Amino acid sequence: MCGIIGFIGNDALNGILNGLELLEYRGYDSAGFAIRRAGESQPEIHKCQGRVKDLREISPKTGDYTCGIGHTRWATHGGVSDTNAHPHRVGKVTLVHNGIVENYKELSEEYEVEDQLVSETDTEVVAALLNKFYKGDPNEAIRRTVKKLKGTYALVVMFDDIPDTIYATRNVSPIVVAKNEELTILASDPAALYEYSKEFFVLDEKCILKATKAQVSVVDFNGQEVQPKMQVVDWDAGNTGKQGYAYYMEKEINEQPEALKRILTNYLVDGSIDLGYEGAVDKMLTSFNRVCIVACGTALHAGMMGTHLFRKWLGIPVETEMASEFIYSDTVLDKDTLFIAVSQSGETIDTMEALKKAKKEGAACLAVLNVRGSSISRIADYTLYTDAGPEIAVASTKAYTTQLMIFYLLVLRCASLRGRMTEADLEHALENLRRVPDAITQVIAIKDDIHRQAKEVIMASDLFMIGRGMDYLVLLEGALKLKEISYIHSEAYAAGELKHGPIALITDGTPVIAAATQTKLISKELSNVKEIKARGANVVLLTKEELKADFAQSDEYHVIGLPNLDDEYMSFPEIVALQLYSYYVSADKGLDVDKPRNLAKVVTVE
Repeated sequence: MCGIIGFIGNDALNGILNGLELLEYRGYDSAGFAIRRAGESQPEIHKCQGRVKDLREISPKTGDYTCGIGHTRWATHGGVSDTNAHPHRVGKVTLVHNGIVENYKELSEEYEVEDQLVSETDTEVVAALLNKFYKGDPNEAIRRTVKKLKGTYALVVMFDDIPDTIYATRNVSPIVVAKNEELTILASDPAALYEYSKEFFVLDEKCILKATKAQVSVVDFNGQEVQPKMQVVDWDAGNTGKQGYAYYMEKEINEQPEALKRILTNYLVDGSIDLGYEGAVDKMLTSFNRVCIVACGTALHAGMMGTHLFRKWLGIPVETEMASEFIYSDTVLDKDTLFIAVSQSGETIDTMEALKKAKKEGAACLAVLNVRGSSISRIADYTLYTDAGPEIAVASTKAYTTQLMIFYLLVLRCASLRGRMTEADLEHALENLRRVPDAITQVIAIKDDIHRQAKEVIMASDLFMIGRGMDYLVLLEGALKLKEISYIHSEAYAAGELKHGPIALITDGTPVIAAATQTKLISKELSNVKEIKARGANVVLLTKEELKADFAQSDEYHVIGLPNLDDEYMSFPEIVALQLYSYYVSADKGLDVDKPRNLAKVVTVE
């Protein structure tokens, strides 16, 4: 969850601060850094609760700093305070940490370091333990320390008597490293590296990194040299900034047409779906008789849509499960199960642990990810990449739509291979998918109309969304977006369930978003809308342009027409309209759209 940066090179101060800003979405309760000039031993430490902009205010304005480590914190152990902010320093050791050390209290007592501690954090105990073991050999001290730790960790360390050098090690929590002729940089997320290099590597678990400006080396815990495997990013490093948008979320909503075109270009070859791996994925897609999709949050909602598509086009048993529950469940997996893990970052720990469980039980494992070289990609048998580019806003937008597109292509390929779809039907489906980017562009073009409707609910405390079939699945994600960034209590309900309880919540003036894009369900959805209108709800309706005539318009009833696609593909324009709606509600309320309270982008602790 927290963001980590290490920087060795000229202008390290700005390098660290700029890197922390790019990583702020990973944690933003507090921030800090430790920095040294060339050849110096003891670092300067600056840290405070608040955002990176608050840290900038207390930072040195100039200085020939050449080596440092930094951190943005999302509080786990210990409250939000200057003292609990990272880095932590004990004796000759200064470090930052991402993860949770479960046995820190026991270690503190066993090694009698309580009197050296000033914070409430597990991290400071790790620093004290490392300092206790350090006798001049950093690798030995790191090995001895991490063997005592229970939990997850990414540790980035400076030793006073080893100037201009940074050490790092990890377990589960990621560390990525890049180098060019001028500097070496390491971070918890590739987003901090792209400005400096398009090549990077992921530090392997149970290894120790030693980094200087001139050289990077990695050894395992037995002292054997490890040759890192380089990864190459294929999107423009310049895309990491806001590029004139007020918020990253607005920028990322607008990037969706190009991101989806990129997927279609990557996976449609000579008019056919090609999932790569020289046909190995195709072979896997013909050999299972059941599917289990596991994910968290937005990725879970994409997985639920995948479940619908597998059932519709293949007619096989499919389950979608929350990763956080799956790892404690009794779900039966075997060699005939296709297990699909979905994650934007590829570092979501619950999803990763679920994947490990599936591998252990013999299931064929496929991952749908955005970040190449991430931990989940290294565990799965095969990975389909969304290549959405960096997503900085905490509330996912292009991650969701690109995950959806992967599911459409995956299921269509599977249906084709198994003879469940004719060539003509497949081509018709692909033609709809090719139209999706333009359909999203058309939705963005009516953003002013969506904005006007969003203004109506700024003061609302509750908002409900209703729909049937695929509309209901999309609304689950729409309701999550609204609650995440506007703090309005929003819930999605299957419209047919209204009379079984939820309609008791509808009173005069209650805002409701109703979605009706599924042609065969229009009459039933219209009946549900009339039911809530009769109880005083203020309704905004999302439907296809070609279906608008089926719905009367009045002062309390506003229809937003979406571009016409076949029913099965309306999920794309529909969710973008809901993303824009949520964005405008949050922005008009004066909230920090990109960094909603209590949330972090990448959840690397259970």
